[in-house]
Amino acid sequence: MTPTQERFGRLLGSVEMARAYTLAALTATFGSFMIERMTSTTTYATIIALLCVLGVAILFVRREELSLLRIAPSSLFAFLALALASVFWTTDGSDTLVGWAWTFGFAILAITIGHIRDTLQTVRAIGDTLRALLLVSLGMEVLSGILIDVPIAFLQIEGNLALGGPVPGIFGTRNMLGFIAVIALITFFIEWRTQSVIAPIAIPSIALAGFLALVSASPTVLVLAVAVGVVTAALTIVRHAPAAHRNLVQWMLGALAVTSLAVAFAFRHPIIAWMGAGSDFSIRADLWNQILDFVAIRPMQGWGWFGAWQRGEYPFTYINYLLDDQHETALNAFFDVLLQLGIAGLILFLILGGVALIRSWLVASVRHSVVYAWTPLVLVTLAVDSIFESFTLAGAGWFMLVLCALRAGQSRSWRENIDAANTGVIPTLRPQE
Repeated sequence: MTPTQERFGRLLGSVEMARAYTLAALTATFGSFMIERMTSTTTYATIIALLCVLGVAILFVRREELSLLRIAPSSLFAFLALALASVFWTTDGSDTLVGWAWTFGFAILAITIGHIRDTLQTVRAIGDTLRALLLVSLGMEVLSGILIDVPIAFLQIEGNLALGGPVPGIFGTRNMLGFIAVIALITFFIEWRTQSVIAPIAIPSIALAGFLALVSASPTVLVLAVAVGVVTAALTIVRHAPAAHRNLVQWMLGALAVTSLAVAFAFRHPIIAWMGAGSDFSIRADLWNQILDFVAIRPMQGWGWFGAWQRGEYPFTYINYLLDDQHETALNAFFDVLLQLGIAGLILFLILGGVALIRSWLVASVRHSVVYAWTPLVLVTLAVDSIFESFTLAGAGWFMLVLCALRAGQSRSWRENIDAANTGVIPTLRPQE
């Protein structure tokens, strides 16, 4: 190896490179809409491709620190394999390959960050990124809605801030802004509790995220806020329960959660009316019923993986034709997976998210540091949001799902036992860490 290659290798494996790469990848992921609108889809695809190549290079340089068995959850590999295999029965092979490449690319970014940054470092990096992007969002909304009172068309900002919303910020839609704001609230709160940032930064950051979540006027924000609040309270109870009674508390909370969901389903119509979201839910219900008709034709394998719906592709165009609408997703991640990858894909998707949630919950319930609560809270946000949007299947949502699944698998996994057998170290999960 030449001296130049050695220096390049040390650079790729350095702490400075890890931090710079993480911030660059997070900015590209969460700022996707703005970057695409300011440049082009081709430019943005090139950025993601270069970050993927750089990420693989960093992992290769750090290969001695990594375990091949624990590089990523097996359910993730199975899901990606099925999505790629769908090219053989899809309605358009080239578009399926493009959709799969986007899905695979964001997974590579998440896997890289998951291995070169620990949980606290990841939370700090996401906090810094979202703080900056939310500030830019607020600045653009103030510029459009107050200072010049003119819409910024290429960012789909209509200048409604002075009216109290709805506003999309730099994220394209009000629902995406609301989703990002809730993720930011969780992240900023964990930063504050772990004293990663000082109060004069943490408190204004929480206020910023809360304000943008409010003015987004997204009907899903209230649901997400309630879900995260309830889960936070439940996790706090479990974490403070005596170790001898912790399992009993877990089961009692589980029974309470099931009962609450049953009651919420029984009274769903009054709840929807109280939220003032009747029209939104009506549109979703019509769309989901139409999707089920197409699922019945190909129940097991689906129509092929596209991610976001491709224009001009069957059955998406026909579904929109029947509904006289222009939907770009199924407005539900579970229905979207069912339509595109069938029952097999839905099972793998549920395993990927479900196992990650259980693992991260168990870790957060016994570890002393509050930073471990970040992963299950984000996963709950992704799960609840997946009922109303398909954000979890593309871009920032998919990136967060893979990152959280990887983080959860690093703490509780059958791979730990295999690694222990090879190293002679018995894996433990201590209550205080």
